[in-house]
Amino acid sequence: MRRYDPQAIASYYRSRPWKVIWRAITIIWYLSSFILGLKWDEWTNQAEQQRPKRATQLQNILTNLGPTFIKVGQALSTRPDLIRKDFLDELIKLQDQLPSFDSTVAYRIIERELDKTVEELFAQITPLPVAAASLGQVYQAYLHSGEKVAVKVQRPNLKPVLTLDLFLMRWGAKAVGPWLPLNLGHDLGLIVDEFGTKLFEEVDYLNEGRNAEKFATNFSGNPRVKVPSIFWRYSSNTVLTLEWIEGYKLNDIPTMQGAGIDTNALIEVGVTSGLQQLLEFGFFHADPHPGNLFGLADGRMAYIDFGMMDQLDETTKENLVEAIVHLINKDYVELAEQFVKLGFLTPETDIWPIVPALEAVLGDILGQSVRDFNFKTITDRFSELMYEYPFRVPAKFALIIRSLVTQEGLALTMDPNFKIVDVAYPYVARRLLAGESPQLRRRLIDVLFKDGKFQWSRLENLIAIARSDTNFDIIPTAELGLRYLLSEEGAFLRRQILLALVEDDKLHTEEVRRLWNLIKEDIHPNRIFDAAWGAIADFSREGAAALLPSMPTGIPFFEEK
Repeated sequence: MRRYDPQAIASYYRSRPWKVIWRAITIIWYLSSFILGLKWDEWTNQAEQQRPKRATQLQNILTNLGPTFIKVGQALSTRPDLIRKDFLDELIKLQDQLPSFDSTVAYRIIERELDKTVEELFAQITPLPVAAASLGQVYQAYLHSGEKVAVKVQRPNLKPVLTLDLFLMRWGAKAVGPWLPLNLGHDLGLIVDEFGTKLFEEVDYLNEGRNAEKFATNFSGNPRVKVPSIFWRYSSNTVLTLEWIEGYKLNDIPTMQGAGIDTNALIEVGVTSGLQQLLEFGFFHADPHPGNLFGLADGRMAYIDFGMMDQLDETTKENLVEAIVHLINKDYVELAEQFVKLGFLTPETDIWPIVPALEAVLGDILGQSVRDFNFKTITDRFSELMYEYPFRVPAKFALIIRSLVTQEGLALTMDPNFKIVDVAYPYVARRLLAGESPQLRRRLIDVLFKDGKFQWSRLENLIAIARSDTNFDIIPTAELGLRYLLSEEGAFLRRQILLALVEDDKLHTEEVRRLWNLIKEDIHPNRIFDAAWGAIADFSREGAAALLPSMPTGIPFFEEK
């Protein structure tokens, strides 16, 4: 089976009940032994003393249960705000410190898949793997042409284990889902199917290689992100050969700081590149745990392991941007409407009873400052909402949520005081203000106007937060804005801005003064002239004349020489 097919898997295991029963008994035995152990420690008042032992026990249980449960442990290992440090230290071992399988078996797989002996393929290869993960293990090697490479070999007989666990998870989702204290019962099966689809994609190494090249193309203009090259002649469905990356795991803070790497700058690279994946490219890494991300000596961040990726369409990207802005601006009616567009509420849902609930539950998330915002708080609060209102998690968003909370958890590991909004919201504000695409320009207009009135405070908020990023330059943004205003597409905004300046029968000089005070430090006369000239030069005489319809047609706007 090359692709995940839940019906085919169900048909297979229905006729083999002994396999299902035995696996279910195994899972229940392991997990119940752990839970009973925790309870026994509580009853005997030994919970603190026994916690290191229980942490090791949990790590061993997940390892023994295999790839599916290791994936769960990997996700938990990136959440220091959810998991105690003693448990966290053990779960981190699931990222790349798992038991390996025999190298003789691995070499046989390489030779079978690539149809050559190991000696013919590589000038040198390590006798033991340098890392072992849930789905495969990695060897360091040198090609005969001299390149240093990583050779990733998939674990043997992997598909039977995955399919059986996915069958049990899907059965459990349908059986237990309706009893959960959340309105998710009808979606749990879809979430399992989404996970199964991605898991099958992850065990196809040729697909992973294509993902890596697409990811590299997206970040080709970003000198702070590194993606390893793929060696296709030495790769197959179960063997992947790629450029060797010399770096430091992102949770190894002392070593990175000892090497002179600015960890705060690295956090910014990670969060910004994660937002670019979601909101610009729509193609994102859904498994960004520390075993898949490295800090390089030159300050770059390297991504590896592109098996679990997903794609967002343009509309979803735009709606995500707008939802973040509405949340920060506390526009709860617009936020509820955005949840409908994103699929968290069905189109027939009456949003008006939900709006006050959103305000009550989410209203104090930001506290006195946007810096108090975090995704952990969001997910906790939404648990409360989903209990009372018909919210649901679309299958597509299960991976997005996992990616976001994993990245935030990883940043918290590097800096316990990290606030994701310090990087995220300036990025969103910059994107909206720059308006690189017609869709984003429409989103900016939606944000700046409410009930037909220009929202001066929102524009001030956007500019102020965008400027909180020291890399933000107002001049290129102003030039893009001027180009847009001079264009045919900007006619509506020109009229609305003029109306905004004089609405309510007064000239809004105070609002203009506040905006000027925000940006005046960044403004230099020669740069203003260059930006304005660059914008105007893009338009023809006819385009400029179209902006002045009242001018007599016999008077030329420019005199041709």
